[in-house]
Amino acid sequence: MKQARLRAIPAVEKVLQALGDVDLPRPIVVGVVRRELSALRKQKTIPAFDAVLTTVRDALRELRASRIRPLINGTGILIHTNFGRAPLGPDVIAAMSSIGSNYSNLEYGLAGGTRGGRAAYLEQSLAALCSAEAATVVNNNAAALVLILRHFCQAGAASRKNEVIISRGELIQIGGGFRIPDILETSGARLREVGTTNKTSLQDYARAVGRETALILKVHRSNFFMDGFVESAPAEEIAALARKKRVPFVEDLGSGAMIETQTVAGIEHEPTPAEVIGRGVDLVCFSGDKLLGGPQAGIVAGKANLIAALKRDPFFRALRCDKLILSALEATADIYMRGDRGVPVLEMLHASNDELRSRAGKIKSALDGLPIKIIVGEGQAQIGGGTLPRSAIASVTLDLMHQTIKPQEFAARLRDHSVPVIGYVGHGILKLDLRTIFARQDAELIAAIRAVCR
Repeated sequence: MKQARLRAIPAVEKVLQALGDVDLPRPIVVGVVRRELSALRKQKTIPAFDAVLTTVRDALRELRASRIRPLINGTGILIHTNFGRAPLGPDVIAAMSSIGSNYSNLEYGLAGGTRGGRAAYLEQSLAALCSAEAATVVNNNAAALVLILRHFCQAGAASRKNEVIISRGELIQIGGGFRIPDILETSGARLREVGTTNKTSLQDYARAVGRETALILKVHRSNFFMDGFVESAPAEEIAALARKKRVPFVEDLGSGAMIETQTVAGIEHEPTPAEVIGRGVDLVCFSGDKLLGGPQAGIVAGKANLIAALKRDPFFRALRCDKLILSALEATADIYMRGDRGVPVLEMLHASNDELRSRAGKIKSALDGLPIKIIVGEGQAQIGGGTLPRSAIASVTLDLMHQTIKPQEFAARLRDHSVPVIGYVGHGILKLDLRTIFARQDAELIAAIRAVCR
């Protein structure tokens, strides 16, 4: 023990030489080595040099694993927030590549040869898709809601007209621990809760509207549902009240479906932006990277005068999207406008189980001879991303049982592969849901399982 205390802390250069070639930039490696050696100085005993190297290598491995890279999603969750939500289709990637690798007319008017507006074509496309007078886009849906609240509440700040009316049953929490009340407070709005958790009537809204009311806000319960003794005032009636009282009526729709979701077996109806606007809502906001299947963005659609006012707000510039997001969203909107296929989330939704079973059979055959038992099973895929919580889609799974490796260890080894494969363990079996694995990834999946079994 006394010798351990006297052991010298190795020099940075000595550790770097012992590490050899590391597939990370040298400044990153040097930083990790310095950090780990600094931590050693705070310890009472200094481990042997080999143990120090092991600690550094583990830290580098963990850091390397945190780099963004493609993976194979076998969880059966289509819009997986931890996995980057909606994957983008070939047309969208091609548009981003073309715009990203060249100069573009992002803010240049080709007709007049002078500075032009940003995203004019995209805004018209989104307005058409939403059956709205106008539309605009910011960097995510939380930003869209904050922009709306800040604008209308600060515009009435002189007269203290900064109160936002919302049902208690809609004070929800979204991903990452963010809560609607926190967003409201961040925007400078004062919250006016009406009704109860399970019942809010039109009279509750009517009694709350007053001189300090900036707007009425409705939040779609996209990530949970309530059943039983519940009541919500119809949007049409709230819209009529808002018009009568001359206050804006805004709905945060969240998921942004552009298709009739109930036409897919196992999926409930999800309101579309056009449907919500048709009910009399003045502004609707929703995400671009959920059911729409595009890049991360927050889309606002509705009355032209209100959209124009939001775009004039100084805060709008802080939330605007860059050229890559705009080009990706433009390409996504074009797919919908043309009625083409090409939105991966929708293609996964519509994939037949016969097609999935055919792929599963081929993968199973390709893995013959390995020390694993493979069964083509049945699963229940979910939409994910805080969308359609009651929906489940019948799916097909590969159920993998290794002869000597426990399921949790098998799953860990697949996650550690050069192309990580993420599945789930159920009833003591490692399962991979093929609905969320692209057909083009089947060869990589086979290679990963082979490598792990070796």
